[in-house]
Amino acid sequence: MTELDLRLDRGRLDRVRHGATVVATTPAVFRVAGPGALACLQGLLTNDLEKPGDGSLVYGALLTPKGMIVVDAWVLRQGDMFTLIVPPSGRVSAAELFTRALPPRLARVTDLTGQATVAWLVGGHGFQVLAKSGVGTPEAAARVVSVGGELSPVAIALAPESAPFVALAVGLTPAMEPLVARLVGAGAAAGEEGDLHAARLLSGWPALGVEIDERTLPQEVRYDEIGGVSYTKGCYTGQETVARLHFRGHTNRELRGLRWTQAEPLDGRAVVHGEKDVGSVRSTLMLEDRMLGLGLLRREVGPGETVVAGGRRATVVALPFGADEVDG
Repeated sequence: MTELDLRLDRGRLDRVRHGATVVATTPAVFRVAGPGALACLQGLLTNDLEKPGDGSLVYGALLTPKGMIVVDAWVLRQGDMFTLIVPPSGRVSAAELFTRALPPRLARVTDLTGQATVAWLVGGHGFQVLAKSGVGTPEAAARVVSVGGELSPVAIALAPESAPFVALAVGLTPAMEPLVARLVGAGAAAGEEGDLHAARLLSGWPALGVEIDERTLPQEVRYDEIGGVSYTKGCYTGQETVARLHFRGHTNRELRGLRWTQAEPLDGRAVVHGEKDVGSVRSTLMLEDRMLGLGLLRREVGPGETVVAGGRRATVVALPFGADEVDG
């Protein structure tokens, strides 16, 4: 895994939290369509695609048979077509998995990576900006709608409440550029990927390649809390391990928040409690007078404990980060 370290000034932080920021990215994007697309994907994703119905946006992961995360994905459902938004580093793994697991006669896969853009709208004022822009606002009954016509449609989706963003839009890049411009014209700031990472860190969401690697189990990185796994949908690849942990056991490590009272670079990534190495710092967000981070720690090191993280004294805090940890 790699580490991710960010720095935000107070104005930028306030926009990410309370304002509206639109971040255009080019992740891996796959379209899966066909008469068996729902059944095939239902047998792969940790979350339920059937129950939310048409027009839904669902977060989940694709697992190895032993329950380890291969890649995470946001999945938009529109009829018998599904759009999967995957971190760029997960493109090859996702494509290989689809080749092995999805019969073309039932579920045709189109790799749109490099052709599609995804715009993420973050901040407490994001929904108001989306409504003001006039680009199309999904209704409560259908979180995903298409705008822009049949030739080059753009899908706009409202995020679940726990997500680190308000809404996303995905489509071919030429169609996305004017949509992003309309959001900026309606009051959104044009942001960078660092803004998106800051939003997900504050919300306590893991990132592939940072908090998630090939040995990570969903429950280790808060999938229960963020709504990334279903325990009622039936079988999927890796489900036996996930269910056994949920009903009969527990993980040995968990994703925790860390708060340093001084904003200074770390000296290493190890987290020590007493004299015992209990984990590592994965992401940090340096503010003007403090620093926050995400760490994978032994489960017995809970919120309120004092640790030495990256050579600096820090407090373990519950996720997501609250206003007291960010502002106070």
